[in-house]
Amino acid sequence: MLFSPMTLGELELPNRLVMAPLTRLRSGRDGIPGPLVVEHYRQRASLGLIVSEGTYPSHAGQGFPGQPGLVTKEQLKGWADVTSAVHAEGGRIFAQVMHAGRVTHEDTNGGRQVVAPSAIAIDGETRTYQGKKPFPVPHALTTDELPGIVQEFVTASRNAIDAGFDGVELHSANGYLLHEFLAPSANQRDDVYGGSPANRARFVIEVTRAVVEAVGADRVGIRISPEHNVQGATEFDAADVNETYKVLVDAVAPLKLAYLSVLHKEPTSELVQDLRARFGGTFLLNSGFGVITTREEAKALIADGHADAVVVGRPAIANPDLVRRWREGLPTNEPDRSTFYTDDAKGYTDYPAYQN
Repeated sequence: MLFSPMTLGELELPNRLVMAPLTRLRSGRDGIPGPLVVEHYRQRASLGLIVSEGTYPSHAGQGFPGQPGLVTKEQLKGWADVTSAVHAEGGRIFAQVMHAGRVTHEDTNGGRQVVAPSAIAIDGETRTYQGKKPFPVPHALTTDELPGIVQEFVTASRNAIDAGFDGVELHSANGYLLHEFLAPSANQRDDVYGGSPANRARFVIEVTRAVVEAVGADRVGIRISPEHNVQGATEFDAADVNETYKVLVDAVAPLKLAYLSVLHKEPTSELVQDLRARFGGTFLLNSGFGVITTREEAKALIADGHADAVVVGRPAIANPDLVRRWREGLPTNEPDRSTFYTDDAKGYTDYPAYQN
């Protein structure tokens, strides 16, 4: 069943393998996807759906050196080349729209103010264009500033569609801005966007509704990672987690989004499967950030009815022809971690396809 077709929004996918959004940092200081990025995505067009690496919706939202954006004309032209190449190979691709929030530094985002729900710094360091630096204390966004952030997501999503993407995925996971609003460790506001689970979910819901209104529900997915506990966005209170994500999913379910994508180390857990039932639509599962999803696990998640499609990261990095290899039970390439965040073709476009 992993290799059977399915419907996602208005797209027909030839299989149920989805390429995870993967930070790769190959777009240079100006955030423009070039020929190397075009080739990388083109090679992987046989996957049922590609979700792009996180793309910033504003310069302030850039999280990493070499990260691509959805802001300038040059960036959009670069993405148009990517989407054209993927479509020419018969593929489908969504853009992940990711505002880094406090997971950045002024030396990365061009000296712009780092923002977050609350003025709480992450404990640790981040890589900038000037080397590793401690995370700064972010500016706590005021209530009056939040509509401007919503508009950044809307504009970036429209830009993505104009650049040929089949849709957008809103990144509400892994400790970035939208997730920061959900996580009580990062959100200690005392207004209508903080405190209770319903208040902490409010901003994510507002962003989702605004993007749906702008580009259409069938072109919008959302990614969440309850209890993932990375980059300072920790969620250790099980009852609070259950209530927060129940509120969020119950609010977005009536919008009839293209999909809900969940990253969780226990994909068959009661929490995850309850979210699936509440969402009631196309459900994507990613079984781990630090654990490589195997062919057998992916097949079982579909066969046992736990998900409609499986999101995979490192297997897709190392195997541009992953669908064929897993379908036919062929040997696979091993990913080279040392090249994940470099800036050239090595470990990016030079993984070979299987040779008979």
